[in-house]
Amino acid sequence: MKVLLLEDDLALSDILYDHLEHNGFDVSLATSGDEALEFFVDEVFDFAIMDINTPNMSGLEVLKIIRNDYKLKTPVIMITAYQDTKHLKDAFENEVDDYIKKPFDLEEFDQRINRICRHFALNQNNSLDLGGIIFNPNECELIIKNKKVSLAKKERDILRYFVTHKSRVISSEELLQNIWKYDEQPTDATIRVYIKNLRELLGKERITTIRALGYKFE
Repeated sequence: MKVLLLEDDLALSDILYDHLEHNGFDVSLATSGDEALEFFVDEVFDFAIMDINTPNMSGLEVLKIIRNDYKLKTPVIMITAYQDTKHLKDAFENEVDDYIKKPFDLEEFDQRINRICRHFALNQNNSLDLGGIIFNPNECELIIKNKKVSLAKKERDILRYFVTHKSRVISSEELLQNIWKYDEQPTDATIRVYIKNLRELLGKERITTIRALGYKFE
């Protein structure tokens, strides 16, 4: 899984970077807020870990921009040395997904990550039961009536995003922002083809079109 780590404390960033890599994550390290934003423009991440107090632009400002301007739903864990509730409130008002206060140990750090992975179905090694159809994200496959059916990588990514945001209307723009890199974004017609392929496998009733708004997975 791809992870963005925003941390300007060199000692802590080295520890967290090495720990994440040791646990099998593909880590991109940013040491300032504007550098983190450049990463968000160029790459798609499974989740991000961001210090709230960073040079040039705070982690909280980065969070506001990716949520409000970039329309990214990338799960974010915020790290902070602040002990007050104002920063906590600001972070959750801007849709942070978890919040960890310094000092913390690596066991707590791992538990926060595990929680995010469970909540957003990010652990690609786990199979998901979609009502009689088994979804194996890591293998890019569905198991339908004991038969394995391969998925294209983007079909896998779209389905995983639908599963994570079940029963919520998701626009084509949201899919574009959260699944494709900035320089490889497809047309709406391409997205419709992926949706059509998933409907043929899962059943048309599983993914409904909400006119002028987007799609809903049930």
